[in-house]
Amino acid sequence: MIAVAKPAGVVVIPARGEEAVPCLQASLEASRGEKLWVVHRLDRDTSGVLLFARTAAEHRRLNGLFEGRRVQKRYLAWTRGLIGADEGSIDAALHPARKGKMRPATPGEEGALPSRTRYRVLRRWEGLPCGPVSEIEATPETGRQHQIRVHLRSIDAPLMVDPIYGRAAKVVASELGAEGDAVLLDRLSLHAAHIALVADTGAPLSIEAPLPDDLAAWRAALDDALARGACTAR
Repeated sequence: MIAVAKPAGVVVIPARGEEAVPCLQASLEASRGEKLWVVHRLDRDTSGVLLFARTAAEHRRLNGLFEGRRVQKRYLAWTRGLIGADEGSIDAALHPARKGKMRPATPGEEGALPSRTRYRVLRRWEGLPCGPVSEIEATPETGRQHQIRVHLRSIDAPLMVDPIYGRAAKVVASELGAEGDAVLLDRLSLHAAHIALVADTGAPLSIEAPLPDDLAAWRAALDDALARGACTAR
């Protein structure tokens, strides 16, 4: 297999029925001169660690690990709204919705998909013009489409930037108590930071993707707001 740090704004592979666009799989195959198999996906505007298989046999093996829930993934997310508990789990079943979206299922609804996400609050910033902001670590125990995004919305703490399930498509400086409307963040505030699984040798394998520059700058902007006295943190 190979692991890559996927940048935001790039599709892994075009979805069924989606217009053909440049994708990460094709660019990697071209640059490496070999066929690669897609094992799992990240949303277009999510950054982070992503695996590709280099052989059909490894593709089957990795698919078995994912289907058997023997792959651990951790994400970093920044959310709007105050998450009261320092840690917990979200067990809302999900259901496909229109236009490729997902939604929380109603009790007993046919076609509902059991879904679970564990979370841990790392930091909170309160008193900002945009309202409270939380940095959390999210660990999905199932792999539903848009799971983390829908689960966070279901507890009234959507991603800081999420034009589909959230409240905004960007964050500007004035929302952190600074002057002007300079854009601080304009993509999903979600990063696939870590993945752990068993390699083909049987040895445990842990891979981390560093925080990309835009999210590092976003975190620094929050700390700057704290230094200016525009908020409190805990």
